Amino acid sequence: MPGARGKQEVIAALDIGSTKVCALVAQLSDDMEVDITGYGVAPSYGMRRGAVVDVEGTVRAIREAIQKAEDMAQARVHSVTLSVAGTHVQSFNNRGVIGITREDREITEEDVERALEAARVLSIPPDREIIQVVPREFIVDGADGIRYPVGMVGNRLEVEANIVTGSTTSVENISRCVSKAGLEVDAIILAGLASGEAVLHEAEKELGVAVADIGGGTTDVGIFDFCGLWYAGVIPVGGDYITNDLAVGLRTPLAQAEKVKIQDGVALADMANPEEFAEVPDVGGSRTHRVSRRSIAEIIQPRVEELFVLIMKEIARSGREGMLPGGIVVTGGTAALRGLPEVGQEETGLPVRVGLPEGQGGLTELVRDPSMACAVGLIRCAAQNLSAGHGDGQVESGLPGLFGGFLAKLRGWIKQSY
Repeated sequence: MPGARGKQEVIAALDIGSTKVCALVAQLSDDMEVDITGYGVAPSYGMRRGAVVDVEGTVRAIREAIQKAEDMAQARVHSVTLSVAGTHVQSFNNRGVIGITREDREITEEDVERALEAARVLSIPPDREIIQVVPREFIVDGADGIRYPVGMVGNRLEVEANIVTGSTTSVENISRCVSKAGLEVDAIILAGLASGEAVLHEAEKELGVAVADIGGGTTDVGIFDFCGLWYAGVIPVGGDYITNDLAVGLRTPLAQAEKVKIQDGVALADMANPEEFAEVPDVGGSRTHRVSRRSIAEIIQPRVEELFVLIMKEIARSGREGMLPGGIVVTGGTAALRGLPEVGQEETGLPVRVGLPEGQGGLTELVRDPSMACAVGLIRCAAQNLSAGHGDGQVESGLPGLFGGFLAKLRGWIKQSY
């Protein structure tokens, strides 16, 4: 990966999904407040379920989205914070332990880094690699629940961290697409973590909460508690499955089915007026036929119900079933489907709400949309990285490997989060 960049006040995020590529450009104020100045969206031409299936198509979509964001922001983007998702992504918790041997026994930032490095020491298959190490809590001489131990005194420092791994091939392919588009990668962030960063409230995390980012081809699930990210998983079902069901059930092309879903779709059939109709083109495009909105909803609802069943299975797999009083926060483009929270509550027995990105300046109304959650979360992560002791505004990327500088990024994440 290319070396460190010069001074930069502009940061950028790139969320590459199966349906769309979203780019955001932002500037940081002197007190590190995020001001979003540009965004761009392009159809995703070469992704399927989070994996690259067409390099040139993906590169073309990246360039288109970045160009739109640059034009709006009137700024040039050289590098991005990138999301990673897909069915190849897995996560689990691990501990790193070190001894504090200095005479004064005071814990330093270097000790925190050593503990995080120790948490990375584990056996993973040769075709997988560690994407991200997310610290959850620190333990000093057996005392747990410590959020940032620097300055404390102790003999033994432990860290419990969530380790995110992914397919080496998948990560390299998506990174290669970004490089071919003329961009560097500052950091790679788990999509579910970025979405949670954008839409979750602290009170929800304290109770225990799940975030479900419903994309086109997949749904990213993140389980959070008072210590942070507990678990991340990916469900190979997303909003495109609803579109496919509509295309088959209404005998219309996929593009028209997508329009019907957005314009006339309701997730809960009881909320649809049977006396209201939509004009739906036939497959050949030469004629249209009328379909009641109630009939459209009756196609959509079973797929949404299935999705929430799968989300509950993912929660059970995390070991947190029955332990999420904060409920489920749904985000992503499909979350805008009217009636979806009501179906979710009925299927899961948990409170369900739609998560909207909040807390940033600039193009607030344009990005306050569930489909922008991951991209906004990536911008926040990029801002946290810049605040990690880099007073000159330079992003650190000098350590070896694709994920160089991850310790500095994590240090900034800890400070900002806690």
